[in-house]
Amino acid sequence: MLSIQKIGVIGRTYRHFNRYRQILSAFFKYGFGDLLSLLKIDQYIEAGLQIISRNRRDRVEKLTRAERARMVFEELGPTFIKLGQILSTRPDLIPAEFVEELSKLQDKVPPFPYLHVQEIIKKELGHEPLEIFLSFEESPLASASIGQVHRARLKGNENVVVKVQRPAIRNLIEIDLEIMLHLATLLEKNIEEMSLYRPVKIVEEFASTLEKEIDYTIEATNMERFGRLFHKDPTVYIPKVYRETTTANVLTMEYIEGIKASELDKLKQANLNPKVITSRGVNLTLKQVFTYGFFHADPHPGNFFILPGNIIGLIDFGMVGVVDRHTREIFVDLLDSVVHRNAPVAAQALLKLTSYDEEPDIHYLEKELSDFMGRHLYKPLKEIELGKLMQNLVELMFHHKLVLPPDIYLMIKALATVEGVAKRLDPNFDMVAQTAPFIARVKFARTYPQRIASDLIDFAGEMNTFVQQFPKDLLEISRLLRRGKFNIQMEHRGLDKLIAAQHQTNNRLSFSIIIAALLVGSALIVISDTPPLLYGISLIGIIGFLAAAVMGIWLLIAIFRKGL
Repeated sequence: MLSIQKIGVIGRTYRHFNRYRQILSAFFKYGFGDLLSLLKIDQYIEAGLQIISRNRRDRVEKLTRAERARMVFEELGPTFIKLGQILSTRPDLIPAEFVEELSKLQDKVPPFPYLHVQEIIKKELGHEPLEIFLSFEESPLASASIGQVHRARLKGNENVVVKVQRPAIRNLIEIDLEIMLHLATLLEKNIEEMSLYRPVKIVEEFASTLEKEIDYTIEATNMERFGRLFHKDPTVYIPKVYRETTTANVLTMEYIEGIKASELDKLKQANLNPKVITSRGVNLTLKQVFTYGFFHADPHPGNFFILPGNIIGLIDFGMVGVVDRHTREIFVDLLDSVVHRNAPVAAQALLKLTSYDEEPDIHYLEKELSDFMGRHLYKPLKEIELGKLMQNLVELMFHHKLVLPPDIYLMIKALATVEGVAKRLDPNFDMVAQTAPFIARVKFARTYPQRIASDLIDFAGEMNTFVQQFPKDLLEISRLLRRGKFNIQMEHRGLDKLIAAQHQTNNRLSFSIIIAALLVGSALIVISDTPPLLYGISLIGIIGFLAAAVMGIWLLIAIFRKGL
């Protein structure tokens, strides 16, 4: 399990001093010194600036801030690349230009030496590679930030690929996550507007996601689950997992040889049909989302291999999403109401699907949705890009401070990615028409007798629990009341401005009374000729009048600045 601890003070990170310095230097190098200065990490600023020449800074400043952010993440390696890739699926957290730029992040890195591969396999499986495999290619097929893949052949003559995790990658990730958490804590503490985005929570969720991705046994389980779901579908092929040679750091799976979905020319040369491939690939994703609620969350073209007969082979199951039946049905209601321009139903579906600190103005939300539909749905349905429509809808949610669950974002991203691949394979592809039958099935499934009976049984069970538990809760409340231990806590919201205005009014009133008292008192002192005298006038009275004048001018200035 990944070790990640919340850091309250910067001193705790000194045990990772070199890595911390690398991270801050990269941010300075790409023009984010202004952000770091706000975090009050003064001891690192001078060192960071010394590393960067003026020419390099000038070159960097010509790039957009989003481009520079992508370059920072690429330079800092695996943990930051993965964070950037995940952030690119969260348009609720970062602006659209950052989403687009971070989605370009590639985790292709130089391979690590075969000697390390041998050491890891021996440590994990107890034997050298050639003692376990009939053959094992030393040069990797591919190399990524977390691990690399080698072709091999088992003793039973099965062709396989072996994914081997990078040496010490877990330790590097733990160090990076700890530093990320510290920086997130500083962001919340020192930059008020950043606290709205809850950076600490983002890092904690990211750590949980990354922990699953670097445990290859979880990926193996995901692959086996997909295999069971689609074992009767002749249009889909999921590689087999070899559990006896799989651990948390080594994954052995069946080797499938095909053509990547992005290689259109090769597909045509192999007499494969792009339109059939498009239809089957999209159906595969739609089944995952709407039928099973368990979906591949990274369906980019490199993870789709096209086998003979236009069969879709799917690989890389490290990132998956899970959406329960109830949430899927609400999502379907949202899609259906948006496409059919029913703003009130869409608003209710949004509120059910999201969480929020304060309930938004429902009438304003309906108006915004109606305007949104008018802008985006003026064209024929077949010309609507479903992925882009949903991304724009997410931006509208963000405007109303509605927060979608992370898996829903992954689902929207998956649908948008698959739609993009489909459009490249078949420019005339109609995503809305392909999705319509799945939406209809989800809606119609609610009317099945078995479903109605199941819902009634569930409701009866919940009512039974309530009937049994409610009297016990009332008795417990009465006991607490008798003992004087029943407390009600009340928290006001939205009254800060009113309270501040009241304090301001009270302060002005108090100030006015003091000024009036000074004037009256000073006048009495002057009339009574209280010594010492200056030109026959009481000096104390003069001082009193001057103090009242200064305070009066100060009060007038404050009133004009803040408004009458």
